[in-house]
Amino acid sequence: MYQHQYTCGNEVPFNLGKIVCVGRNYADHAAELNNPIPEEPLLFIKPATAAVSMAETIHLPVGRGSCHFEGELALLIGHRLSGANAAEVPAAIVGLGLSLDLTLRDLQTKLKKSGHPWEKAKGFDKSCPLSPFVKLDWLPDWDNLSYSLSLNDVLRQRGKTEHMLTPILDLVAYISSYFTLEPGDVVITGTPAGVGELHHGDKIALQLQGDWLQVETHVA
Repeated sequence: MYQHQYTCGNEVPFNLGKIVCVGRNYADHAAELNNPIPEEPLLFIKPATAAVSMAETIHLPVGRGSCHFEGELALLIGHRLSGANAAEVPAAIVGLGLSLDLTLRDLQTKLKKSGHPWEKAKGFDKSCPLSPFVKLDWLPDWDNLSYSLSLNDVLRQRGKTEHMLTPILDLVAYISSYFTLEPGDVVITGTPAGVGELHHGDKIALQLQGDWLQVETHVA
């Protein structure tokens, strides 16, 4: 069963409730999939059963078409937020981490064409590998964070928060106007361009803000 971890080894005192996800928060990613840029944040939710430690091996779903990786910055919520404004958000984010939004792309495309929800393509079991979280006892520059994803030692994605269509603090405030965020919830903030299909034997390496966090996972 998944349990949050801090990189420093300290215990995270709350359990995961839900994972709130943001689609098309980078214009370059929307463009690479020929999707329109949304006029406001595009939200969906992965259930707690989607979470898995990034230390575990990724097992691709069998018989469900291509599975794509999407590297994202993850925010660990530590205080309740409901109808918050941007100024109230920083105190509620207690950890920064990295995530993979695994996506059954063929199924997602089929569902979108039919006008159906994406949950089967996005929220399946173990579809959200999560890294340990860097414990925040200081306030980072939210608009100057960067992260990267390499596949088999080749750089594929580089995300910078300054390029987000909706900045982090505004984004979390917007989310809280629809979904109350509780301690233990996670927000994953959208993926930059460079997503692609995973294959058996692949190695994925992610890095946050230089040496803040480096993690690696493998595909069985």
